[in-house]
Amino acid sequence: PAHPDMLAVPDPASVIQLPWQRDVAWVAANCVMDGKDLPQAPRNVLRRLIGEAAAEGMYVKTGIEAEFFLLTPEGDQISDPFDTSGKPCYDQQAVMRRYDVVREICDYMLELGWEPYQNDHEDANGQFEMNWKYDDALDTADKHSFFKFMTKSVAEKHGFRATFMPKPIEGMTGNGCHAHISVWDGPGKKAKNNVFAGKGEGQTGEVGLSERGKHFLGGIMKHASALAAITNPTVNSYKRINAPRTISGATWAPNSVTWTGNNRT
Repeated sequence: PAHPDMLAVPDPASVIQLPWQRDVAWVAANCVMDGKDLPQAPRNVLRRLIGEAAAEGMYVKTGIEAEFFLLTPEGDQISDPFDTSGKPCYDQQAVMRRYDVVREICDYMLELGWEPYQNDHEDANGQFEMNWKYDDALDTADKHSFFKFMTKSVAEKHGFRATFMPKPIEGMTGNGCHAHISVWDGPGKKAKNNVFAGKGEGQTGEVGLSERGKHFLGGIMKHASALAAITNPTVNSYKRINAPRTISGATWAPNSVTWTGNNRT
């Protein structure tokens, strides 16, 4: 009670007109208290770190792989009773039975200029993944927040419920959000060179990483345990780490701190 109110101050640069409800706009906001940015608010943290990187001539771009389940309206089972394959990843029949939902979401991303490039049925029954082009880190973060809102809205329109919960169904592969991170020599369209790309020394150089890219990778590995507080913020998130094998035989969840040129486990 002794503290002032926390306000959400809209960022006009983030405005998105809802493609399915054109008289409504979505907008991201920055948390402010007592006239100052709240330092621990996630969007403020990201903005501050973007500024620190820019001061060193580095501009972070990110791409994410958003996974979700389509459930019944009650949320107690997957929406497609025929999606029962033991190895359901990329199941074309299952994709087509939910094609109307996937198509509508993808068409909206096309309309918004996000450049979506892949939609698929994922590793679990009832699970889907949709991908769009990488962008500056803050823009991708805002798009991801909007994507979840949009996906849930479209799913409800079609009589389903979408969930991005990390482990919604026991025994099935959970929802991940793989992040692809790169650093460039300029923001937005001014970016010309990927700072992480190159022929550095040793094994990391052999797979196309520059020395700066190697040091970034080393930092990720050094702080991986602490990063779990961010990447796994809920009890449900931890249910994916070291989980027993799922129906498909894989979890696709990281359970060790390592790096490699081509290892999807």
